Amino acid sequence: MSSTVSYWIFNSARNSIATLQGGQRLYSRYASNRIKSKWRLFPQGPVTLKNNASCGGIALQKAYRHTSTEEDDFHLPLSPEQVNEVLRAGESAHKILDLVSGVPSSVLRFESNQLAANFPVEDRGGVAACLQTNGLMFGIFDGHGGHACAQAVSERLFYYVAVSLMSQQTLEQMEGAMESMKPLLPILQWLKHPGDSIYKDVTSVHLDHLRVYWQELLNLHMEMGLNIEEALMYSFQRLDSDISLEIQAALEDEMTRNLSLQVAFSGATACMAHVDGVHLHVANAGDCRAILGVQEDNGMWSCLPLTRDHNAWNPTELSRLTREHPESEHRTVIMDNRLLGVLMPCRAFGDVQLKWSKELQRSVLERGFDTEALNIYQFTPPNYYTPPYLTARPEVTYHRLRPQDKFLVLASDGLWDVLGNEDVVRLVVEHLAEVCRHKPDLAQRPANLGLMQSLLLQRKAQGLHATDQNAATRLIRYAIGNNEYGEMEPERLSAMLTLPEDLARMYRDDISVTVVYFNSDSIGASYKGS
Repeated sequence: MSSTVSYWIFNSARNSIATLQGGQRLYSRYASNRIKSKWRLFPQGPVTLKNNASCGGIALQKAYRHTSTEEDDFHLPLSPEQVNEVLRAGESAHKILDLVSGVPSSVLRFESNQLAANFPVEDRGGVAACLQTNGLMFGIFDGHGGHACAQAVSERLFYYVAVSLMSQQTLEQMEGAMESMKPLLPILQWLKHPGDSIYKDVTSVHLDHLRVYWQELLNLHMEMGLNIEEALMYSFQRLDSDISLEIQAALEDEMTRNLSLQVAFSGATACMAHVDGVHLHVANAGDCRAILGVQEDNGMWSCLPLTRDHNAWNPTELSRLTREHPESEHRTVIMDNRLLGVLMPCRAFGDVQLKWSKELQRSVLERGFDTEALNIYQFTPPNYYTPPYLTARPEVTYHRLRPQDKFLVLASDGLWDVLGNEDVVRLVVEHLAEVCRHKPDLAQRPANLGLMQSLLLQRKAQGLHATDQNAATRLIRYAIGNNEYGEMEPERLSAMLTLPEDLARMYRDDISVTVVYFNSDSIGASYKGS
């Protein structure tokens, strides 16, 4: 990385930031042309959670990372190998080998990766199989105002969906096991877990609320359970309601109270897909996104969007907001392309400061919480008259998979801020072609140890240009390394990866990506069978 590139990034950020003291808040006037923070307000001073949870909140490990913004310290180049090491640190991949009713799964495999800009990272992702019903679930959860809400939603939402799909008989077995204090039926098999749980000490509270939900489903006396569209719709809204109610309840344990407060007062957008054979449902609340890569019979590729961003650039979303609030608020419900002038997405979990009345917020926060230590935003936007302004109600899309549907990409807005839908499809297609081209054809040559060692040495010698084995990594690489002409610049890529943590968020967002590959043969066979 040249010192010129790193100096330009550092110097432009330093010269662009101007803050005005406003009570106990600093209002940032800086907005990168690439990235804009979802929340306009920031706490005074650096946003850091305490490493020791003296107040019973979330304990975080210290991020060991270059943090100086002094010019003399800000020119640490990364070698091509180090660039690859950073980009590939969060990679994961999984092949789907299970058979469903004797038929190969419609999903071949998935690949995922994540790159942090916030410290700690606020994005989460998860993949799980429903064990009591059919289907695979994939989710991307983009947190804001902290990572607590995204962590909670990523750990809990799949359980709500899985329970919603259970038959009356299965729910009765679940309830019977709880009443007799016997082990519960397994609900999920995690193929990619959202990460180490921060809620190990409060999972009993979460299980209690999940149980109340399945008890209510039992009372509906539906023999086959909800259909998938209903399950997604109800699960999103029910979990968000539980997040809100948990902090309103009288909780004696300090750890539980503090964690519940952090979850409720931070926020998260969510996009999840449920795949069951040829049936693909996508539920979205916020500005994460899901798209399909489609290859037509003539070999041409196209993109099929499965979600719409819920923000100020969506006319349908603007119409919804104006319908839900009085005419006197039509000019203030969206200001500066933000909900009430403060939040970019118009749908999200948590963010109770945009859902509760002012009186309810005061009554909860006056219970003796150390809001400063817990990094809780205490702010009521101007023109706050008729809450709730924010909802977690998802928009659900159904698509019947076809043999030409080759892959699904789910990602947080950190990717979509810098890459268009068609760019993402093109990059995944190029990735597949490169992987195929670089894959050694051992069937044509004897697979001896000498040949394998030679291939490994060739791959190592390629350095920066070595083919990524993970499509999500390729997407992240191009998202942060592309210049304004769509060309990869190694110097820019290295510079973006060496930004100190107090500057990184000004130039890029957390990026989380999952790429799901479909089994065209299995999907095609289902059409022939029907």
